[in-house]
Amino acid sequence: MIRSMEQQIVDAAITSRRSVRAFLPTPVAREDVEAILEVASRAPSGTNTQPWKAYVLTGGIRERLSRAILDAYLDPEKAAQHTEEYAYYPRQWASPYIDRRRKVGWDLYSLLGLKREDKTGMQAQHARNYAFFDAPVGIIFTIDRIMERGSWLDYGMFLQNIMIAARGRGLDTCPQAAFTQFHRIIAEVLGLPETEQVVCGMALGHADMSRTENSLVTEREPVAGFAKFLE
Repeated sequence: MIRSMEQQIVDAAITSRRSVRAFLPTPVAREDVEAILEVASRAPSGTNTQPWKAYVLTGGIRERLSRAILDAYLDPEKAAQHTEEYAYYPRQWASPYIDRRRKVGWDLYSLLGLKREDKTGMQAQHARNYAFFDAPVGIIFTIDRIMERGSWLDYGMFLQNIMIAARGRGLDTCPQAAFTQFHRIIAEVLGLPETEQVVCGMALGHADMSRTENSLVTEREPVAGFAKFLE
């Protein structure tokens, strides 16, 4: 099957998207971020509710949030006082999901030269989440607490649109559920109203392809493994 130029462009933006874990300090223009968000807002949502809210962080406020979270994360007593508001992962794991989770984790740690017993190294790598992996732009996404599960499905399409629109502009991203543990700190630093709940964070910028961690390419199940064609 011959693909049109439009198909090739869209497919390339989707298939080249990956979670980048090291960014260059190269600035990203506010106009580009606004354009990405404008395009992403065309995501479908039930009865056009558009449940997404985005806090775009650069410069001092991004650094202040990172410092506040890292101060808590790196102190076991403080970290124990912070828990997620919602369960992102299953409470009880089963195959094949736990197998995929373990594989991608060890694939990343192997690239970084981290062994199973190196808990300090793993903690340091996880801590990089809270510095947005040094990306010049960090985004915190929230949703009104009154919204239900359907709106969270809509939200996922909005987030995907952001990541694809970023790729179309030569930028990279990393969606980050790690921020949800520290929602109280985020709310305090950003002045979030009590009616809003943190969904996730996202790093946005130019990938530093000299960094080993950015060579990770995750595996995907073939279509035959997850789709059934019925006639």
